[in-house]
Amino acid sequence: MKRRDFLRLASLGAAASAVPFISCDANKKQTVRKPNIIFIMADDLGYRHLGSYGQKKIRTPNLDIFASEGMRFTQCYSGSTVCAPSRSVLMTGLHTGHTPVRGNSGGIPLLPEDTTVADVLKKAGYTTGLFGKWGLGNEGSTGVPNKQGFDEFFGYLHQVHCHFYYPYYLLENEKKYILPGNEGGKQEQYTHDVITEKAMDFIRANKGNPFFLYLPFTIPHTELLVPEDSFREYDGKFPEPNPYIDRRRHYADQPKPRTAFAAMVTRMDRDIGRIMALLKKLNIDDNTIVFFTSDNGGQDGGGPDLEFFNGNGELRGGKRDLYEGGIRVPMLVRWKGKVPAGTVNDHICAFWDMMPTLAEIGGAGAPGSIDGISALPSILGEKQEKHKFLYWEIQRGKKLSQAVRMGDWKAVRMGDWKTFRSEQDKPLELYNLKEDIGEKNNIAASHPEIISKIEEYLKTARTEARKYPPMPKISGLPREETGYIR
Repeated sequence: MKRRDFLRLASLGAAASAVPFISCDANKKQTVRKPNIIFIMADDLGYRHLGSYGQKKIRTPNLDIFASEGMRFTQCYSGSTVCAPSRSVLMTGLHTGHTPVRGNSGGIPLLPEDTTVADVLKKAGYTTGLFGKWGLGNEGSTGVPNKQGFDEFFGYLHQVHCHFYYPYYLLENEKKYILPGNEGGKQEQYTHDVITEKAMDFIRANKGNPFFLYLPFTIPHTELLVPEDSFREYDGKFPEPNPYIDRRRHYADQPKPRTAFAAMVTRMDRDIGRIMALLKKLNIDDNTIVFFTSDNGGQDGGGPDLEFFNGNGELRGGKRDLYEGGIRVPMLVRWKGKVPAGTVNDHICAFWDMMPTLAEIGGAGAPGSIDGISALPSILGEKQEKHKFLYWEIQRGKKLSQAVRMGDWKAVRMGDWKTFRSEQDKPLELYNLKEDIGEKNNIAASHPEIISKIEEYLKTARTEARKYPPMPKISGLPREETGYIR
């Protein structure tokens, strides 16, 4: 389908959104209902943790089929290298130099004046649902999903709460949803399973009207736990030389971290397969576009063995870095009959492009003051407008790290995450990603003209972040507030 034809049908769908169909003639009815949109996001899944991206040790058969039936992006970037800012970028269409939530404390809220993709699609006639990890506002704040465009929410609001797979409660909208059998540290209800079932219920309930389902899973973020039926699938398959011992006593210790990690990814893959099967069963598969990605690069340390699984491939670094391993992520898009099956797309895009992309799919207008460019032309296999610059930053206090992509050029000024030492006075590093995807050879000294151009861009790349009142520190939250009691 050509984009002009798609937009014509989308406009008809907008005009007819109050009725199930429009009549073409006296004998034939043609459905023009807007397409359903499902956006699935893993947590800390690396660029090469999927079979379709070259993974050899972890089984992801359903996502591999997904890729064969849709489009696989090779140069998609997350909004940030850590959770909350990346999700803020995804929701607002603003990169980290402009997006409202730039810190990763877990409690920074969106404000009433912020516009999310859920706001945009809800106004266009969509029923909107969020199931999983939010991270952009806690109970009682202006940032809760139900105040940010979502009709339904189920899952975790705070990022520390979502570190655990067997808490004694989740949140349904802003009310506690008690999980019987998890009290006192017992492990009977695995939250990933509960969230998946709730998301599937949402699909069933809305099969007759256009819906937007945002499904940000917590897998495979540490803590490394998975039910026994998935664990057995990998038990004994890998050498386990080093058990994961959490000396902070925050997460559960894991004697077999490689087995647990692989089993978590495969369990997520299993449930994505169940969702795709449900779309077929409900006869809405042809009218549903599904995205799959990760919120940032794979985590090195904390249990997952990034090197053993080659989770980020040849990319340098991982979560918390602004090198490619921290921000380049897998992205798959499937839409039967619309997205060319089995295609590989090297279009350079980022999370801030998702707001205008999803808005255009839904026949809605995105806000005019965003940083994103709709990637729908590229998704439909057509000519695509490109970014001149892509920008990322991560800040802790006054310590700012930055990265810029300009065509094949990548510039990085990376601070020390562990000590928060400022690197703002350090010269930019420069890499040619076409020739050096691993960012091994800093060639800034031999390309002063490129550095000069990027430095000029950096003068206009960002605004100052909002001033928020002090947020509670993640490490200081009482255990009962995380919903997890041992």
